[in-house]
Amino acid sequence: MFSAEIKSISEINHIAARFIQAHPADRIFAFYGAMGAGKTTFIKALCEEMQVLDYVTSPTFALINEYKTENNSTIFHFDFYRIKDLSEAYDFGYEDYFYSGEYCFIEWPELVESLLPSIAVKVNIKEIENGRRIIESL
Repeated sequence: MFSAEIKSISEINHIAARFIQAHPADRIFAFYGAMGAGKTTFIKALCEEMQVLDYVTSPTFALINEYKTENNSTIFHFDFYRIKDLSEAYDFGYEDYFYSGEYCFIEWPELVESLLPSIAVKVNIKEIENGRRIIESL
């Protein structure tokens, strides 16, 4: 369980580092939040803290981006916002990614809820007044 309030963008990497420390054994994270809540921005901060070598962008059109880290591990970043049918997830072999043992960061998981492993950590990101965000994992 993790909870933090991000009061300004300058705090995001510090919060991301704390988030990673709070989940040492977890690998699959499902990020819930309204459009513009900060899901992609927080995932970018997580990737920076995990020393990703690649440029981190939202995989909105590709559905999945793959990033390599300095220690040669892999992070899979999903964005299911544009998925129209679960068959699209089956078509690109979601199971190979979700059960790879590598980190999986999933945006818009509610659109593939039935496919998520039971061990997926649900992360809620809520925007509150003055641009502040609340990050909570369950």
